[in-house]
Amino acid sequence: MRPIQTVGVIGLGSLGVLYATLFTGALGKDRVLVLADSRRTARYREEGVWCNDQLCDFNYVDAASRTEPVDLLLFAVKFGGLRDAIQTCRHLVGPDTILLSVLNGIVSEEILAEAFGPEHVVWCVAEKMAAKKEGNRVTCGPWGELAVGVPAGEDPARLHRLTAFFDAIHFSYVLPPDIRIHLWSKLLCNTGCNQAAMVFQCDYSLLQRPGTPRDTMIGAMREVVAVANAEGVPLSEQDVTTWVDIIDHLPSDGEPSMRQDGKNRRKSEVELFSGTIRRLAAKHGIPVPVNDWLYEQVQEMERAY
Repeated sequence: MRPIQTVGVIGLGSLGVLYATLFTGALGKDRVLVLADSRRTARYREEGVWCNDQLCDFNYVDAASRTEPVDLLLFAVKFGGLRDAIQTCRHLVGPDTILLSVLNGIVSEEILAEAFGPEHVVWCVAEKMAAKKEGNRVTCGPWGELAVGVPAGEDPARLHRLTAFFDAIHFSYVLPPDIRIHLWSKLLCNTGCNQAAMVFQCDYSLLQRPGTPRDTMIGAMREVVAVANAEGVPLSEQDVTTWVDIIDHLPSDGEPSMRQDGKNRRKSEVELFSGTIRRLAAKHGIPVPVNDWLYEQVQEMERAY
């Protein structure tokens, strides 16, 4: 299997811009395709995209006009746009194409595997970065890393090909011992922190001190532990403690992505967080009242947009 030579990125939210910037800087403009339909591509070219106050010199490509598969295809769309993105890029996935999703949650890898086959998908968590988008301007820093892996028992060849590529371009990544547990652990954090910040319309400061927002965050996290255990994923109270400690040391005036969605009246990732937990909890007959309440509150907020 030949080394990765071409990369496609679909979705130009904050993470899409971040990774398109990193890959373009490492490989050059011609080998990194920022993919979209013809309407979006025209808009990107006309309006431009900025990263850290620099105009991005991206290779904007109408996906329908491209006939050759890409070696690596990174999905950075919102969850609600994932299935459309799959259709837009379906013809760009060849026998050796590797698929990465930087969407939050635990379901995008499953959706990609259903669409293209699990042998194409490397599981992934985008972590330790700070990226914020306002209009067509993105501010990034730190740039963070990708945690990557394949489920236990699967052929690691595609993972080794991906990490060889990352090593060649000096791209930051880590290899967790169990990528499934790692995805669930990040879901625990997001389900508590992101949703509480959106519903209580606060930055990290209210989550860092005693009160209802912090109690709600922790309660939602503990419900994720219960559901994860029912799904055979060994999370525990120690995972809650670890994430709360991390949140306690974040800049108090910082904001998670869902809070930014609420402020900008954008549809949030609630279906990836409490939506996922509620569906799995129902399957196992587990009560999740905190996540039920958070889900209902977010739905009410979004109906008012």
